Amino acid sequence: MVKRVLRFCWTVRYEFLKYTIVGTSGVFIDMGTLIAFKEFLSLSPTTAVFLNQALLMVYNFTLNKYWSFKSVSVPHKQMIRYLTLAVFNYSFSVATMYLFNGIFDFDYRLVRLCTIIVAVSWNFLLFKYWVYKD
Repeated sequence: MVKRVLRFCWTVRYEFLKYTIVGTSGVFIDMGTLIAFKEFLSLSPTTAVFLNQALLMVYNFTLNKYWSFKSVSVPHKQMIRYLTLAVFNYSFSVATMYLFNGIFDFDYRLVRLCTIIVAVSWNFLLFKYWVYKD
């Protein structure tokens, strides 16, 4: 079992590295737009995360499709799968922001970073084997 897991990790290492680069750059864009929307446009944290997630969806879909996973499948089928996953991630992000910032008053930046870390855990496998599956 462990040997199989290690073999799998070895075979997807380059895709995972690219996925991680896209994700890391996305975190900077995510946090930058979130802070800009909140601090400079005076939007609520929930509204700010609502808007910045739309920007990140386009960025992540495009770079992961063409660079990380080098997918050649028809984009509209992948877009439907991607949007399904994005709606789940989006709902998770907004609900988490509402719960932990809106109700429990945790710092909105910390809440966002934590939701990003949690989402990374399931997104790589879903992107590789479901969204960008050729």
